[in-house]
Amino acid sequence: MHRYVYMERKFRLFETLLLNFLFLLLPVLISVIFFENKWNTFNKFSLIFWSSVSLLLCMAFPLKLEIGFMFDLRWIPFIVVALFGGYKMALPLYIVLNVYRYLIGGGDGFYHSLAFATVILLVIPFFREQFIVQTPNRRVAYGIIATLSMMALYFTSLGFFYEELTDEFWELVINSLLTYTVVIFIIMSLIEKIISNVKRREIYIQSERLKDISELSASIAHEIRNPLTVTNGFLQLLNSSKTITPEEKRYIDFSLTELERAETIVNDFLAFSKPQSIHMVYSNFKDELEYVKNILGPYATKNNVAIHIECTNKLKKSYDESQVRQCFINLIKNSIESMKEEGGNITIDISAQNSNILIEVKDSGIGMTSEELSQLGVPYYSTKKEGTGLGMFMVYRTINSLNGKIEVESTLGKGTTMLITIPV
Repeated sequence: MHRYVYMERKFRLFETLLLNFLFLLLPVLISVIFFENKWNTFNKFSLIFWSSVSLLLCMAFPLKLEIGFMFDLRWIPFIVVALFGGYKMALPLYIVLNVYRYLIGGGDGFYHSLAFATVILLVIPFFREQFIVQTPNRRVAYGIIATLSMMALYFTSLGFFYEELTDEFWELVINSLLTYTVVIFIIMSLIEKIISNVKRREIYIQSERLKDISELSASIAHEIRNPLTVTNGFLQLLNSSKTITPEEKRYIDFSLTELERAETIVNDFLAFSKPQSIHMVYSNFKDELEYVKNILGPYATKNNVAIHIECTNKLKKSYDESQVRQCFINLIKNSIESMKEEGGNITIDISAQNSNILIEVKDSGIGMTSEELSQLGVPYYSTKKEGTGLGMFMVYRTINSLNGKIEVESTLGKGTTMLITIPV
């Protein structure tokens, strides 16, 4: 009889624990179903909301233990959001958690929960920048270490509320740490899998775009360029004539300007159809960026922009010199044009981390909105009225050919930072 009661109690505990785990899957499933293909400010608020719902449901259906302790998995969504989202995303969960904890019962338990939640809010987001740049496997390990560290602190502080630490208490500690380890491993692994799937999809879509535009540019660029060159030559001859009127000369100037712009677009098309040149170099990217600085120096000075380059990188990689130069010309030219109104500074830092070359391009320009960031690198999309969108498309294409990746952070009115990571 006692064994039957014991087994029934264990089953109920497992059932409640499984229910808590299903609550934790809620924001993960919501993100897969609705937000996997697009990430913007609205979706961030939505994920905060669903994480809060997950947290509240865990608190509403806790494990009620014989020693008078109520155990749940509320800390996992809080820690995960703090790791991935930082202070801004963790703060709403902190408020929700503590308000609900107060509503279901104050006393010493509330103050203990408040103190522990405050520690998580202050400590975990502090390591976000270091956490984000890690590999997926290391992020999972970071998540486990962060959770176990916090839970160890939680039970250490909880021990002061008991006069005697019984076997039941130590059994609770061990089982809780094991449960949190398994659950955080599963949740973090699912999140990393979602991130990996999104990146693979983006790479596939990008490669398809590259294929389409390469075929298109190869088929029509040369055919368009020939009549443009002839027309441009005749207009220049006509423009030098002394018999035309000022009004006619103004029309010819407009025509030449538009022809020049059309030729620029055609040249961008040709850049995608050109095969890789045989001029390969083995270098650390410093010479190419110095070359680009010298080329764009007059243009930058004209717009009151200063370009600064710092290089501490000792790693080298083999790459197509002309393609890389054109890539950085497009990138830095965009930064200069974002500061046309008031001028500013462009800081280029070339460093190394593990087996990766890191190139950070930071400007103090007008910045971009989250919507503009999501479209960056898409063919024919440009934030400039006169832009074609092919310049940034070529930047992404070149970095992709080096097996690298581009991460962009931008704040409207404050500037943009592009971090290019290239494996050696």
